Amino acid sequence: MKTKINTINWILAFAFLALSGCSDDFVDINSQDENSEDYFNTPEEYDLALVGAYDLLQSTYLNVMLGEIASDNTLAGGESATDVPGIQEVDDMVHTPVNQQLRDIWSWMFAGVNRANYVLEFQDKIDFDGKTEIIAQARFLRAYYYFELVKWFGDVPLAVNERILFGSQFDIPRTPKAEIYALIEQDLMFAASNLPATQAQEGRITSGAAQALLGKAYLYQNKFTEAAAAFEPVINGPYSLVQDYESIFEPEGENNSESIFEVQYTDKEGAGFGCLQCSEGNVAVGFNGIRNYSGPVFESGFSFNVPVQEVVDIFSEDDLRKDVAILDIEAWAAQTGATYSEGYEHTGYFNRKYISRQGDLNTGDANLTNPNNYRAIRLADVLLMAAEANFKKSSPDEDKARNYLNQVRDRAGLEDVTLSGSNLLNQIYEDRRLELVGEGHRFFDLVRTGRAADEIDGFVSGKHELFPIPAIEIQLAGNNWEQNPGY
Repeated sequence: MKTKINTINWILAFAFLALSGCSDDFVDINSQDENSEDYFNTPEEYDLALVGAYDLLQSTYLNVMLGEIASDNTLAGGESATDVPGIQEVDDMVHTPVNQQLRDIWSWMFAGVNRANYVLEFQDKIDFDGKTEIIAQARFLRAYYYFELVKWFGDVPLAVNERILFGSQFDIPRTPKAEIYALIEQDLMFAASNLPATQAQEGRITSGAAQALLGKAYLYQNKFTEAAAAFEPVINGPYSLVQDYESIFEPEGENNSESIFEVQYTDKEGAGFGCLQCSEGNVAVGFNGIRNYSGPVFESGFSFNVPVQEVVDIFSEDDLRKDVAILDIEAWAAQTGATYSEGYEHTGYFNRKYISRQGDLNTGDANLTNPNNYRAIRLADVLLMAAEANFKKSSPDEDKARNYLNQVRDRAGLEDVTLSGSNLLNQIYEDRRLELVGEGHRFFDLVRTGRAADEIDGFVSGKHELFPIPAIEIQLAGNNWEQNPGY
C-alpha cells in the first residue's frame, strides 16, 4: 500500500477547494465562500490546503498522453475514428477551440494554479515552524501548472498570490508568456533555495525538482547558458542513473535513485468518465492498454496512443531501451499465446512503459484507477537537456555535452559517440527521443527546437506551435482575449 503524498478526496469537501475543472469556468466559483477566509489557523490546515494543490498533478495524465499523440511518436488509436474526437483531432492536427480535451487541460491546470495561489494568498496569516517549506512547495506547484499552461497555450491570464474568483476573469488579460516565465523562474528559485534535497514523505517536492524544472523553463526560452548552470546542481546532486532501465517503469521502480519528480498515483479512489480528473489513479495507463487482452504480464485497455513504425525503426538492435519502451504485440502473442483485439489505427505496438500490469490493485474501473506513477522528471531527461544546453550556450562546451549524452547511451548499452558540431546536436535530439518515447515530451521538444513542421504530418508553422484557447473561456471572459493565431 502506498503511503506517499496521495491526495485525499475528503479535503475537497471544503468549499474553498471545490474547483475540479467540471464547472463552466476556469475560475473557482466556490472560493468566495466566507469559510475560505476563516481557514489557515493551524499548520495542519496549511498542509491540507497544500495537499489540495498537489491533487491536480494527477490530472496531468492527459497532458502526457495528448502531448505524445500530438507528436510523430504515436497515433491516437482507440476503438474507432470517433472514439474521443478531441484526441483524434489533435493527432490529425485539425483541433479547434471547441476541443474538449484541450479545455480539460486549460481548466485543470488553472485549478492547480488557483489551489496553489490559495495557500499563497494567506501565507502571512500565522507563523509557525516549517511554513517556509510549505510556501516553497506551493510556489513550485504554481510554477509547474503555469509551465504546462505556457507550453500548451502561450500567453495566459496571470494571478499572483490570489485566486481567480468568479467575475474577476473579466479584468484579467492574457499575460505575455515572458511574464509568466519570469514568475515561474522566481517561484522555482525560491523553492530550490528553501526545500531540502530529500523528503521523508515520497512525492513531496525537493530542491532538486525545483532546480531541474528551472533549468527546463530556461531551456524552453532558449536561455541556454542559464539552463546549463541550473542543471549542474541536479546532475551533481543525490541522483544516479538506474542501471536496469526496464525496472524504472515497473512498480518497484517508483521513486528510485533516478527519480527527481514523480506524480504519485494510487488505486485508492476510482472515478468515472464524467470526472476523470477525480481519479487518484493514472488514467492514461488504461487508455494506453491493449484492447481485449488475455495473456500474461499485462492487462486490457483502450488501445490509444499507439507507437508508429518509424519510432520503432530508429532504435538499433543493441539499444536496451527498445523492448522497454515498445511492446510488439504480435511478437508477444506468438511467444506467449496471448490474445487481443486490434483497435483503430492498429500499428502492432503499444507504449510498454505505461500500460497496465497484472497485479496492479484497482478500485472502481480498473482502466481509470491505475497506481503507476508518472516519472515527470528523471535524471536521464536532465542529462539530455543539459547536453543540449551546454552545446547551445554562448560559450559551447561540446565535451560536457558529449559526456552527458554518453552517460545516457552507456546505460542503454550503446557505444560512446565522438561526434561534434551539428552531428553531435542531432544525436542528442535522437537519443532524447529514444530515451523518453512514451513520456509526453516529444511534441514540445520538436516545437521549441523548430523541427515540428518537418516531422509532424499536418503541422502548420505559425499556428500549431500553440493550441487554441478554449472558445468557452474566451466567451466567459467577455471576449476580452484574442484567440491564438490560426484558430
